Amino acid sequence: MLFELPSEETLYTALLARDAQFDGLAWVGVTTTGVFCRPTCPAKKPNRANCRWFDTPAACLAAGYRPCKRCNPRQGGADPVVKTLLAALEKEPERRWSESDIVAQGLDPSTVRRAFRRTLGMTFLDIARQRRLAQGFTTLQDGGRVIDAQVAAGFESPSAFRRSFGRWLGLSLRDLPTASLLRAHWFQTELGPMVAVADQHSLHLLEFADRKALSTELRKLHKSHPISLGKFRIHDAVEEQLGHFLSGAREVFDVPLTLHGSPFTQSVWRILRFIPAGQTRTYGDIARELGRPGATRAVARANGANQIAILIPCHRVIGADGALTGYGGGLWRKDRLISLEKSYARKDTA
Repeated sequence: MLFELPSEETLYTALLARDAQFDGLAWVGVTTTGVFCRPTCPAKKPNRANCRWFDTPAACLAAGYRPCKRCNPRQGGADPVVKTLLAALEKEPERRWSESDIVAQGLDPSTVRRAFRRTLGMTFLDIARQRRLAQGFTTLQDGGRVIDAQVAAGFESPSAFRRSFGRWLGLSLRDLPTASLLRAHWFQTELGPMVAVADQHSLHLLEFADRKALSTELRKLHKSHPISLGKFRIHDAVEEQLGHFLSGAREVFDVPLTLHGSPFTQSVWRILRFIPAGQTRTYGDIARELGRPGATRAVARANGANQIAILIPCHRVIGADGALTGYGGGLWRKDRLISLEKSYARKDTA
């Protein structure tokens, strides 16, 4: 668990009282209905004997419960602390947020850190810093000067901006050509900002901007295929199709892909692309499909090495016990993607 849950007696008392202090900290699965809810859900309260308690929506889903339609328990942003600060960030995205600013909001920094890590997998200050860097990224990819990007990102000096930008993307601004066969484009999605790298004909990389492996992947790709900032028509197609997919309007993608990996790794990725939206597979399933039933661990490594998120749906691979396993973009995103894709499965069945 991400933290130690209170006693069942305390949790059940909070459920009966619809105590908002527990919203975003614990979720209840009801054995008689198969549904999981927030403690503040307005639905009729179950008997205590029929309650099972979890510390994340992902854990509820892994245990076989489906989300309540009344309280929508998958929306992590419903945590009051997270909602308050994300709203503040939307109003002042260029602000250089610090712990003193959090205190000024009447919030405890340690509570905020736990709430954001539990809900979104990273701290509020990390999100705010990346948001500012993204402003600089957008300025640069539109042809702006480094000084313009520095100002847009809210940094006091060019050197500070260069250092932070280099740590974030793993690419030094001095090493980025003004034009190249590959271009990197930053854009916003319903699941957070993403970085796409493409040439004029195909997509080479698509990652969430907060994924820890992003800098390593970009640096490795840059060594063999220099990357500049900007975009091609492929970037527009990726952004458009992702938007339709995440809004429930498009089930499949037709963007051409260029895969960078060993023959075995690419064979795993090709199988992933044939898993229909709304369905899942285990690592063992994929190993057997490859004709190598003993290669489960190798399949897991190949799955984790995927650098084209969502379009190569590694999020559709789960553990042998049905649990949601690790996902580079964060388990909360994996949870939401699998939940979204169930609507596609229902449409196909109908």
